[in-house]
Amino acid sequence: MAAGDGLGPVLRAVTERVQQAAARRPQVQELLEKASDSRILSSCPDIKWHFIGHLQKTNVNKLMAVPNLFMLETVDSVKLADRVNSSWHKKGSPQRLKVMVQVNTSGEDSKHGLPPGDTTAAVEHIINKCPSLEFVGLMTIGSVGHDLSKGPNPDFQVLLSLRKEVCEKLSLPIEKVELSMGMSTDFQHAIEVGSTNVRIGSTIFGERDYSTKAGSEGKTETLTVQGQ
Repeated sequence: MAAGDGLGPVLRAVTERVQQAAARRPQVQELLEKASDSRILSSCPDIKWHFIGHLQKTNVNKLMAVPNLFMLETVDSVKLADRVNSSWHKKGSPQRLKVMVQVNTSGEDSKHGLPPGDTTAAVEHIINKCPSLEFVGLMTIGSVGHDLSKGPNPDFQVLLSLRKEVCEKLSLPIEKVELSMGMSTDFQHAIEVGSTNVRIGSTIFGERDYSTKAGSEGKTETLTVQGQ
């Protein structure tokens, strides 16, 4: 998500920082540095940062320190929700942190997220046991390269069904539960089937170079920008 009138200077500044940091920084540290960049803060002081991707528990406190952190879209376990809730509470923010629950709708081992069957219980836990968090929706990555000639992406359909199930079982208004699905390669289809949030990275910033990153963590922690 990178949208908003007058965001051009911010996008240029972020693009420069991506190019400078992507090859050498873990993603949480990279986001912390970008969010603290004086050019970004001065050009768009009300910028809202979303964090997307697998978040390791050891990086929770560092992520909570990001200025203008608005949403964590990938809570993929109850334990992570508890850790984030505790860290955000200690930060003393007057606002609850918006969170989404990530679901592994494709069942791929390479994807993070809860099994679909655990989704409702996780959402209920966040609502009832995590007072510093605000549940706002569900997120999935889904399989890449689905052939639309065979019909809608089944992984997106699973998330749609899960939203209905969660809302029915927990008595939530369906219009209040967002769906984050769709990236640069499939965001148009995602919007067509009901996505409310799309995550467009490479189309705006170009492909990222992971060749010098150590380990796999850097390949799964990414970020998105929302401007007002």
